[in-house]
Amino acid sequence: MDDEMVSAGSGRFLSKVYAWMVFALIVSGVIARWAASNPPVVELLLENKIFFWGMILSEFAIVLALTVATQKISSQWAGFLFVLYSVINGFTLSVIFLVFTPESIASVFFITAGTFAVMSLYGFLTKNDLTSLGNLCLMALVGLVITGLVNMYYQNEEVSFIGSIAGVLIFVGLIAHDTQKIKKLNIIGNEGTETDRKESIVGALTLYLDFVNLFLSLLNLFGKKKS
Repeated sequence: MDDEMVSAGSGRFLSKVYAWMVFALIVSGVIARWAASNPPVVELLLENKIFFWGMILSEFAIVLALTVATQKISSQWAGFLFVLYSVINGFTLSVIFLVFTPESIASVFFITAGTFAVMSLYGFLTKNDLTSLGNLCLMALVGLVITGLVNMYYQNEEVSFIGSIAGVLIFVGLIAHDTQKIKKLNIIGNEGTETDRKESIVGALTLYLDFVNLFLSLLNLFGKKKS
């Protein structure tokens, strides 16, 4: 089987991954904007900690189900869970509209989209093995998460600023690595099967998370807060 057929198959597979990812981003964006402009919802998110943390835990549970138990669920259930995740994440992301101006959110979103496109294209086209880069980024991400949890107590702005810079670098690297990894998930002759559909959804979830986290890191750096 020649390289052109393999590349064409990988391209079609990634097209499905990107379609799922873009759809989920649109769903999250619409829900976030609606929730932020709905006072009762805003009050529920800000005042009811049980509800807010319940959504956070639900997101973790869905990610776990899609990444660990993928083989045990159907592609229809995988698709439903991914869309459900994007809806829940839309609610949790709605708080950014309460902190940052809509103009700065829009501009940072487009910067994120451009950065994502460049790094994902690099991950798809490069012949270099990005496994080492991915492992490095994952180790750095663990350190970033731990630092962030500790800083929730200390509320140090300098640590938060440095963390945002580190987040940008980490997720830029992960976008390239994860694109290459997802590309390798494509199995020639597997197109249109149940496994193929589930792998495209899991791949979309991975890139969705990379995109959203890169966006939030950039927003913390360049977003203009409301006065």
